[in-house]
Amino acid sequence: MPTIKERDREVIWHPYTPMKAWPEAIAIVRGEGAYLIDEEGNRYLDAISSWWVNLHGHSHPYIAQKISEQAATLEHSIFAGFTHEPAVRLAERLLEILPGHMRKIFYSDNGSTAVEVAIKMSLQYWNNKGIKKTKLVALQNAYHGDTFGAMAVSGRSIFTEAFASLLFDVEFIPFPGADNSPESLAALEAILQQGDVAAFIAEPLIQGSAGMYMYTPAVLSSFFSLCRKYDTLIIADEVMTGFGRTGPLFACNHAPDALPDIVCLSKGLTGGAVPLGVTACTLDIFDAFYHDDRMKMLYHGHSFTANPIACAAGLASLDLLLLDSCTQSRQRIIDMHNGFAQKIKGHPSIAEVRQTGTIIAIELKTDTPSYHSNLRDVLYRFFLAKKILMRPLGNIIYILPPYCITPSELEYIYSGIEEFLSSH
Repeated sequence: MPTIKERDREVIWHPYTPMKAWPEAIAIVRGEGAYLIDEEGNRYLDAISSWWVNLHGHSHPYIAQKISEQAATLEHSIFAGFTHEPAVRLAERLLEILPGHMRKIFYSDNGSTAVEVAIKMSLQYWNNKGIKKTKLVALQNAYHGDTFGAMAVSGRSIFTEAFASLLFDVEFIPFPGADNSPESLAALEAILQQGDVAAFIAEPLIQGSAGMYMYTPAVLSSFFSLCRKYDTLIIADEVMTGFGRTGPLFACNHAPDALPDIVCLSKGLTGGAVPLGVTACTLDIFDAFYHDDRMKMLYHGHSFTANPIACAAGLASLDLLLLDSCTQSRQRIIDMHNGFAQKIKGHPSIAEVRQTGTIIAIELKTDTPSYHSNLRDVLYRFFLAKKILMRPLGNIIYILPPYCITPSELEYIYSGIEEFLSSH
């Protein structure tokens, strides 16, 4: 009988995978806490929360129970002209905790679609008001998703190169690193002064796929203040940073006056159990579409919009997230990361150690510092041999764990990093 991975090779095309170089996938049959378990019984410590989605551990019994109960009650319903309790309740609870003055929730399927909705909302908002504002501004090297609108507001890179001629124009400002935040802010203001910017979109505090590059809450606050000054909408892409990854529930919470007009959510929204996307907005934005003229409605939707099972998972994940024990677990991870950062930051092989909340990134010195660094595959194989799941961003390794990870499990990951540093 062929194994799962042998059958996979015949029929599956995997994401972000050079299929000729990596023809075989590891076949996972079970998840348990911070571990993924393959068909041969190997246990892999999930140091990256399976692409940043898992909050509370794999196959969490409480989330599984709520999904099962919902599946036995209502698995799905059209959401145009219909509604259901899980969607309404999840929206109510999200609006209670989101940054800014969010008043409406629009459901979609994932992070890319949440961003697509935000882009369409912001552009049509001004169109509905009869004001010509069509320009979007983003940060260099940003990543907002793989659909076309999300790619357009993402930095031009290997991810977008094949489609460059098809993407609409976006103004990009320099990333506000430690040495050039004034230049970044000045660039934003120069663009905003032109008066035609519909919206500014940013990953607050951390650029994920770009390499876990981080900037300060003060800069985030200044970005938002400039947008307010020039009457420009603010889109906070909290797809990766939301639900406690940076410490507080949302990255925007680090700057009390950083109040977005639109917030995009996905990944940890359901605790990593099932796909779901959310685009939240203020009442001002919603009111621009609340009109007798049907040409001013938002023409956007998905077949599985507000899927009840996904909403039930989201509610269950929120129950767990808001427990004091979860807050304490996040703080423990933060404290351990900080201690590890202090321990290794002077190592001669390390260019920089970056940390915000439960996310720590270690940039290794190399002659090819990019997503396609030769170090990437060496790092990946090294940690996989130690049964640690890492997906290095070129020469950058990072830990972004589920909150259930234990101190001993974190120490095992740290020791693996130290072993790599001492042997390479």
